Amino acid sequence: MELRPVLDIGGLLVSSFVVHAGLAIATLLSLNPVLSKVRARRVVWNLPLAEFGILICLIGLYTILL
Repeated sequence: MELRPVLDIGGLLVSSFVVHAGLAIATLLSLNPVLSKVRARRVVWNLPLAEFGILICLIGLYTILL
């Protein structure tokens, strides 16, 4: 597996971290309705902190997989 620090997207050089963070934010935005539907927000004490933790985990997951 080859780690690329910079991706070429249409001639624009973009850091791979920015791409992984964008994918994580998109995934988190798509997970929000699911989490509210199963009422997972009710058991979380600090919702912004929990969402930030999920975001960090997703960035790490995308970094490992991609």
